Amino acid sequence: MKQLRLAGILLTSLVLLAPLGCKRAVPEDVVAVVNEKAITLGELEKFYKSNFPNLPAEQKQDDELTRKKLELLRDMIDSEIMMQRAEKQSLIATDADVEAKLNEFRAPYTQEEFQKQLTARGFSLEDLKTQIRRDQSVRRLFNKEITSRVNISDQDVKEFYEANKASFNLAEPQFHIAQILVTPRPDDDVRNLKNDNATDVDSARRKIQMLDARLKQGEDFSLLAQNYSEDPNTNQNGGDIGFIPESALANASPDLRRAVLSMQPGQNSNIIATPEGFRIFRLISREPAGQRELNDPRVQQTIRNTLINMKDQLLQAAYYEVARNEAKVINYYADRIIAQTAPKE
Repeated sequence: MKQLRLAGILLTSLVLLAPLGCKRAVPEDVVAVVNEKAITLGELEKFYKSNFPNLPAEQKQDDELTRKKLELLRDMIDSEIMMQRAEKQSLIATDADVEAKLNEFRAPYTQEEFQKQLTARGFSLEDLKTQIRRDQSVRRLFNKEITSRVNISDQDVKEFYEANKASFNLAEPQFHIAQILVTPRPDDDVRNLKNDNATDVDSARRKIQMLDARLKQGEDFSLLAQNYSEDPNTNQNGGDIGFIPESALANASPDLRRAVLSMQPGQNSNIIATPEGFRIFRLISREPAGQRELNDPRVQQTIRNTLINMKDQLLQAAYYEVARNEAKVINYYADRIIAQTAPKE
């Protein structure tokens, strides 16, 4: 789901930058301009560090590193476009919104552990609050512009149930699971919204670590799956792989079995290495055995949520495209990469 595409809870925009005159030289530290607001190299470097906290501080500037920064800058540009739209519609999150979300992030950690999480990513508490405000503001924008306009009728719910009735008959307890998969192979059939594909073990490991960091920063699982997961069978549905019978766990790897059994609904697993690549799982729900009838409120809510999510993802993807079309964006970082390959006179 391209639900929020918030560029990570650690994407910072502390320097919201002065307008650039059209005839003035562009400062070297400006990597992009979105409707006359600049994104600096310092911001890009900070975002990169927050997404890849386990990499050494000093790295060789090779093509792979440049490609990753170019992709992250695209996220930052999209985030800035949406933030400007939220501001224009007076949808900026309040201090109370920020504090409530901050408390959610703090909840699983002690104060010391929480501070270590921030320090590892080169972030201060104020940085985090700034990004929470950004993310919550864009969430408000999507709720107003997209989610509030999605209408799922009772007939839609009934038709979905009739078409998928067998899936609501559970012969044994089942686990509703979603996944993000990153493979170490340069697959030709990878189709995610970012067209992002790891090509070897090292790039796959870096990519899954980046996604794990963004999940821990509070980004939406289904959105990241839609953008980055390399499983073409599930990424369009936000990584949803459906229900897994309890008996199937007996044949699963110890790490997967342990993760599924220990997770509570709404929780994500740690990174799990599998023969196909690296995975992160999310437990959506646990379901006891038996047939679920349409008059069961849980069934209706599940179906309604599924249909809303599918429509929401489609509309958000389209909304991003329209917003980009209407924005004035100059990506100087990309320009400089191209310029480096131009023939010398």
